This record gives sequence, C-alpha cells and structure tokens, in this order.
Amino acid sequence: MKERLSVAFVAERQIPPAPPPAKTGGVVGWLRENLFSGIFNTVATLLSFAFVAYVLASVVPWLFLDSVWNASSLQECRKIDDGACLAVINERFLQFVFGFYPDGLRWRPVLAFALMFIAIWPALFASAPRKLLIFTGLYPLLAYWLIWGGSFWGPVGVLAGPVLGWACVRWLPGLMRGWLDERLVFLAAVGVGLLATVLWWLFGVTVFDDTLSAVLAVDLDSVESARLGGFLLSTIIGVSGIVGSLPVGIVLALGRQSNLLIIKACCVGFIEFIRGVPLITLLFVAWLLLAYFLPPGTEFDLILRVVIMVTAFASAYMAEVIRGGLAALPVGQYEAADSLGLDYWKSMQLIILPQALKVSIPGIVNTFIGLFKDTTLVIVIGLLDPVGLLQPIRADQNWNGIVWELYGFIALFFFIFCFAMSRYSMHLERNLDVGHR
Repeated sequence: MKERLSVAFVAERQIPPAPPPAKTGGVVGWLRENLFSGIFNTVATLLSFAFVAYVLASVVPWLFLDSVWNASSLQECRKIDDGACLAVINERFLQFVFGFYPDGLRWRPVLAFALMFIAIWPALFASAPRKLLIFTGLYPLLAYWLIWGGSFWGPVGVLAGPVLGWACVRWLPGLMRGWLDERLVFLAAVGVGLLATVLWWLFGVTVFDDTLSAVLAVDLDSVESARLGGFLLSTIIGVSGIVGSLPVGIVLALGRQSNLLIIKACCVGFIEFIRGVPLITLLFVAWLLLAYFLPPGTEFDLILRVVIMVTAFASAYMAEVIRGGLAALPVGQYEAADSLGLDYWKSMQLIILPQALKVSIPGIVNTFIGLFKDTTLVIVIGLLDPVGLLQPIRADQNWNGIVWELYGFIALFFFIFCFAMSRYSMHLERNLDVGHR
C-alpha cells in the first residue's frame, strides 16, 4: 500500500527581506568600502585624519575662539588676544562690499542684487514661471540704471536698438525674397539689422533720451564708475561676462562649423586670436589703447570696456567647449534632423544644440568659474576690486601688517560664488541625466 505523503510545514506568507549584515551596509559598510578597504587605504585615512585634526587644532582657536572683532588697530587687537584680528573686516566691511559708492545710495545696488535672483530664476530652474523671462531680458538695463543712475530713458533707448535690429531681420527677408538666394537674403537681413542697431546706438539713443526727458524726466543721481569697487565691481564684471559669453560662444561655435567661408574664417580668426592673448593684455587694451581708436571727445565707460573684453575672452573659450559638445554627438543625430525635413536653424534649436549643451555642462561651468576668479585682474588697470582694496587698507597705519585675515575674507567670497556654480552644475547634470543618453 502506497504511503501517503504529509507536508510538515507550508509557508503562509512571504518571508520579508532581511537587512544586510552590519559590516556590508549602512555607515559601517560605507566606511569599510571607501576608507578602510585595505592596508594602504587604512594608513592613508588615518594619516589624513591626523593632518586634518592638526590643522583644525591650529585654525579653529585662532579664527573662532581667540579672534578679535572690536578694535581700532592691529596693535589693539594684539593687546586683546593673539587670534585673528577680524576687527578690520568689521570696520571695512561696507567698503569691501560697495567700494566707494555713496553711503545714501547703497540701497540701489542692494536692490539690483536682489532683483538679479528673480531675473536668473527662470533661466536656471524649469519650475519658474516662463513669463518671468520678460523681466530677465529687461533686467540688465534696469540694473544699469539702478547702479549708475542718470536718465531712465537712456537704457530704454539702448533696448530699442536690438528691437529695431530684430525687426529688420524679421521683415526684410520677406521684402527681399526672390531677389537673392535664400541664405544670402538672411545674411543680408542680419547685416542690415546689425547696422541699424549700431547706428541707433551711436546717433539715435541721445536724441531719444533728450526728447523723452524733456517730456517726462525720470532720473536717479548719477554715480561715477570710479566710485564702484569691492565685491560690487567683481559681481558686475563676473555676472556680465558669464551672461554674455554663453550666447556669443554658441554663435562662434556654430560659425566655426559653417560652410560659408567668410563666416567660418571670421569666427576661427576671432577664437584663435583671443585664445592666444592673455586676458591681462586685453584689459590693457580696454584701458589704454582703445581710447586711441575712438573719435575725440567720445566717452566710453572703463567698466563697460572691461566687460566687453572679459566677455570676448570668455566667449572664445566657451566656443571651443561647445564645439567639443557638437563634435561629441553621433552623426546619426544630424541625419535624423535631416530625415525629419528640418532646416538648419530648426535642427540646431530642437535636436543638436540641446544635446551638445548637455554634454558640455562641466566645461561650461568650469569656464564660468575661471572667468569669475579672473575678475581680480582688473587691479592692474586701477579698478578697485576686493584685491585692489587691500593696498589702501594695508597702507593705513592702523592696519599695517595685517595679511591673512584680509586675503582669507576675499577667498571666502570667491569660494561661495564658485562653489554655488559648481553645485548648480551637478544639480543640472542630475536633472538632465547627462551620463545616460
């Protein structure tokens, strides 16, 4: 007789997953994998911990525990304690921030700085309302009016120049169609638009400003560029160069790959010339030589000249970064754009450039960081950026001999800005999933 089989136990539910062993997961697992994975890593980790502990044991008491915040001179600091004499930062803080900007008008650059975050919000984050891009486009002229003052209608007249140029590019091809080849029509329209913009800036802005000022005067007290300095000056030059170099760099990168010989030659010549010349040389050109090529009596603000040269310098490097991104795309992307029947500009706007810019994000941000740090070079042409302010401060008899505190404070300012750009770059890479195309 066949024996009946009996089941001793039947699981009524699935056994929940058990946590990994303590040695392979959590904090202990991370430490074993990253810091103590072998004899060499263990020794290196212990030596690094010892070095960091030694540095902190020396720096923390000097910078925090024994530092002096209230004193009128370096000698008084040393009498109170032997730590960092941060009283010089406390006394000259506003000068570091605003330079020699008039005391009663400092609310204007503060307001311009606050509005800058609203202006860059829609440009940096997709969650921002798209309508704010209108304010983003108007912000440079608003910031200029707030910081330098003068007539409100002057910046409005400057804005009218690109609007006039865009109108020429928008409407002239329709009027000229049938006379020339389509590409030549577009190039002619762009040339007319640029010429109209430049002529308006040279001759039309002054008439526009005077006419509207006579009807309705909207003015702020004017502030000379010589009064600007400190972190305010570095921020103006750095942010202006960053904002201007990206679009110019894109145009140069596309122009370098153009099939039109003249456009390609101009872009290649500009890029190679600018990359072959040190930035300090361009600053000297902006400061001294450029005045010899201007008509007598022409007033061309020095800071504006510096911004133009810094933007041109960064644009040349930006063009090569973006050209590398364009070269990294497979040929199939270009062929796919052609198969969809897209023209050159549509394919660049919708398919090629978005992918190339995603690939180029690390190089783009690296160029931005280098540009922002290079703003300290303006000291050689007499502009008092934060580093330029050190000389008059240290020349003061009360603070003669102080070094580390001043340079450390300036280094902290640049670190905050550059670290913020680096973290945003990482955030953008994660959101765009650059590494998994």
